[in-house]
Amino acid sequence: MSTAAVEKTASPGNAPDGDRRLLALTGLLQLERRARAAPTAAELGFLIVNETLGLVRYRQAVLWRGRAGGQGTVAALSGVSVVDRQVPYVMWLRRVLDWIHVQHGPAKPVQLVAADLPPDLARAWGEWLPTRALWLPLPGRRDRDPCALLLARDEDWTPGELHLLGYAADAYGHAWHALTGRRRRSTWLRWRHGLLAALLAGAAVVLALPVPQSALAPAEVVPREPTILRAPIDGVVDRFEVKPNEPVREGQLLLVLDRTKLQNRLEVARKALEVAQTEYRQAGQQALFDARAKANLAVLKGRMDQQAAEVAYVEELLDRIEIRAPRAGIAIFNDVADWIGKPVTIGERILTVADPQEAELEIRLPVADAIALEPDAEVRLFLNIDPQNVIAARLSYSGYQAEATPDGVVAYRLKATLDPAVAPPRIGLKGIAKLYGERSPLILSILRRPLAAARQRLGL
Repeated sequence: MSTAAVEKTASPGNAPDGDRRLLALTGLLQLERRARAAPTAAELGFLIVNETLGLVRYRQAVLWRGRAGGQGTVAALSGVSVVDRQVPYVMWLRRVLDWIHVQHGPAKPVQLVAADLPPDLARAWGEWLPTRALWLPLPGRRDRDPCALLLARDEDWTPGELHLLGYAADAYGHAWHALTGRRRRSTWLRWRHGLLAALLAGAAVVLALPVPQSALAPAEVVPREPTILRAPIDGVVDRFEVKPNEPVREGQLLLVLDRTKLQNRLEVARKALEVAQTEYRQAGQQALFDARAKANLAVLKGRMDQQAAEVAYVEELLDRIEIRAPRAGIAIFNDVADWIGKPVTIGERILTVADPQEAELEIRLPVADAIALEPDAEVRLFLNIDPQNVIAARLSYSGYQAEATPDGVVAYRLKATLDPAVAPPRIGLKGIAKLYGERSPLILSILRRPLAAARQRLGL
């Protein structure tokens, strides 16, 4: 039965007041029967987060499954057939749900808003979830395998809805834990061959050892807090006074725009000003005897002021054609030959002045290689020109949205702060950065890429 069918059958708004409770009870019984008949945990999770809409209204639903003594996982999301646990939204949800479980436990439903969460988690609430949420634990083996449902919407939850969801939670919990209970150990674990059992146990221990996840991504040394110089006016680049990557001092002349057009414009404006001044003086002399000349004095005075303003404006533009360094550092730009004679528009970026001692790493982590990264995560840089020497760094920024790189690869943009105890490498150098994420069993680190590729190919 589809979601629309359940809503049509059980929605109280489709029937008279006297039949609302009966319709709600009918929808609950139908939903309970379908939950207990679900053949797999994946199908049951999909039913829980999507078909509960037939009982109460909500915008988003999340099924969370906890682990004894460890972090939980997002088992199902409304409107999604397969949950990608590496996307930022799911990783943020997992942290929020783990925190709710620790704070409130699996005892009873809890209504939440963004203000109830710690500041580092509450900041992203408005981006990912509606205004209000309901934490609904599912009864079962709460100590060993806790499970809960999070429903989110913009309206408050009524007592009647909470009462109805309580019955649904009992049915969901029983069906969920019946499908996810521990199975009997396979017969191969009972082999009596001592040597083989010892080898298998040793391999299991090694593969279960927690190791930090890691990923490799291209990186570049970029300036930190650079000063970007843009074209102050529309014009053409005439000449450069510095070379690329040349040290400059504050106030040093860097480049000059062509002054020919502005110089001609200034000469024309000055001539026009002289004409306006002459006409104004002549009219002033005639005004003593001619009433019409006296009446034109204000018009001629305005014209003279307009031409004077034009001259002042063009002179100011001529002062801007010389671009000087606002600070000491190095001038970063492409080859001089690429700029000479090139027309530029106002605001167009021409070059950058940066301190060579203030550098950081810019990393492009492909989506296919993305791992869960904590703030201040460890980063190691291997430069292309010196791969045997490792440069240590710490993650300082992680972008939420992936962007297409010039190479056509969709990747997350990351930044890392270099170790202050080591002299920073030259700005512009490139290499490979190795990022270290959360700890996980060794076998997951080995099979992470093959499993991800198989899942995408098979649609699991």
